[in-house]
Amino acid sequence: MKQSVEERLRQALDDLISAGKLPESVASLTIQVEETRDKQHGDFASNLAMILTKQAGMPPRQVAQALTEAMKPDPAIEKVEIAGPGFINFFLSNARFFEVIEEVMQKGTHYGESNLGQGQRVQVEFVSANPTGPLHVGHGRGAAYGDSLSRLLKLTGHDVHKEYYVNDAGRQMNILAASVWLRYLELSGESFTFPSNGYKGTYVNEISEALKQRVNRKYFVTASDVFRDIPADEPAGGDKEAHIDALVNRCRSLLGPEGYLDVFDAGLNSILDDIRDDLESFGITYHEWFSEKSLAPRIQSALTVLKDNGHLYEQDGATWFRSTTFGDDKDRVVIRENGEFTYFASDIAYHHDKFQRGFDRVINIWGADHHGYIPRVKAALTALNLDAAKLDVKLVQFAILYRGETRVQMSTRSGSFVTLRELRDEVGNDAARFFYVTRKTEQHMDFDLDLAKSESKDNPVYYIQYAHARICSMLRKLQESEGRLPDAVDPASYARQLTDEAEKTICAMLARYPEVINTAAGNLEPHQITHYLKELAGIFHSYYNSQKVLVEDASLRTARVRLSLATRQVLANGLNLIGVTAPDVM
Repeated sequence: MKQSVEERLRQALDDLISAGKLPESVASLTIQVEETRDKQHGDFASNLAMILTKQAGMPPRQVAQALTEAMKPDPAIEKVEIAGPGFINFFLSNARFFEVIEEVMQKGTHYGESNLGQGQRVQVEFVSANPTGPLHVGHGRGAAYGDSLSRLLKLTGHDVHKEYYVNDAGRQMNILAASVWLRYLELSGESFTFPSNGYKGTYVNEISEALKQRVNRKYFVTASDVFRDIPADEPAGGDKEAHIDALVNRCRSLLGPEGYLDVFDAGLNSILDDIRDDLESFGITYHEWFSEKSLAPRIQSALTVLKDNGHLYEQDGATWFRSTTFGDDKDRVVIRENGEFTYFASDIAYHHDKFQRGFDRVINIWGADHHGYIPRVKAALTALNLDAAKLDVKLVQFAILYRGETRVQMSTRSGSFVTLRELRDEVGNDAARFFYVTRKTEQHMDFDLDLAKSESKDNPVYYIQYAHARICSMLRKLQESEGRLPDAVDPASYARQLTDEAEKTICAMLARYPEVINTAAGNLEPHQITHYLKELAGIFHSYYNSQKVLVEDASLRTARVRLSLATRQVLANGLNLIGVTAPDVM
């Protein structure tokens, strides 16, 4: 409906330009059309005349008059009025309003699809949590957002590639390996103070138990040999970082390359399998799990490009990337004094690889604590002769979980955290996924457990699902009495039968769905879908409470049932976009 209005305004604008009444410069103007709040002023309104007044050299009402006179007749538009300082108000015909019912029914699950993306290859990388522990409720928000965004982009014609970057190399993974081995030694009878900077979660004990059952005492070493000459830990007045790094090196030397790799992989594989299973149970799958280890031969290649472009230099025994040239607040080390690549060097190579794979656009979904990382990554892309504008980074604030008035503290290393699996077990996948995407990613979120589990209209996901189930219940009654659901009718019949203002409002909402989809996809904001669904469900609940659908009059019953069917379809389509089920019974 909105598109019809925009098309008529565009046609009128083009005709006035062709007639020499408006300058060519206005041809590129974006035509803005909005729904009116007060239906006495029409269904849609545009301020185009006021925008054109300077270029046209005429008062806005005079410009509005010229535009309305230049518009060709359109059966969808019943009347056009000029109001106030120059607004153009459009009144749509009733028949046009109700055409959407059959459009929805014909397109079904495809209603809302568009070619906005035009086949653009988009990589969406999300979650990518270090495999050093189970996913916690903070990771869940990025997971729900990334998957919902991917579904949204796919619906709008993008070729989407979902990817998880597995940080299976680096210091944290080495700390995990050392933690697993130390717990293995405890299980083998050794006693010592566990390092304050080691991973302490019960999941580490479980990995160590499985390791011990498999290798028995193959990797046993006495605690005295492990801790001999190791720098003191923080509780003993030392440096916790130096303490754990020394233990990692001791672990490497005592186990040897083969034994160390076995312990390392025991931790990595166990946790990665758990993460994969957790996400799949949350309705999330990936096209690729990209290993950081696989980047090893490509890091030097990317750094060579930077060097050849004159963006690397040597200082204090390290190799630095001159990122300040591109707006970063300081230069960054890419090769340490000991010859090891930094994590940033791996990230440069990873992003270089992304664009070498031919993606037109790359979307990274990171935790909000990575805010300072964006300028240096974009600097690296520019230095690699790549278009940094093709990289979008969406920062996700961690969801804060509350039990009553008490905030639950989360720390992967200490093991004191609530896992995503525990949250899902408590509130269910649907509530978790819906609540996670109800707000913009950069906005703070408090996750209300009690609300998520409540069966009331205050719980938005319950309220929306209940609208869908309510329609299903009504349709079952109709099938029991009539044996089938009614067939399609022409829009003119709908216009005669559906005279309640709420019915027209529901149709306007259904017609707005494709626009909401395109706007949400264009802005990378799936939360717009949740707001739309809540509004549609609210309007339908009010209508259903005030009007009987299964009335005696067959024509009116058919029209209302078809309206309900279309509403059910759009509710189901929208819920599917955010990975939430549309139940038939509640």
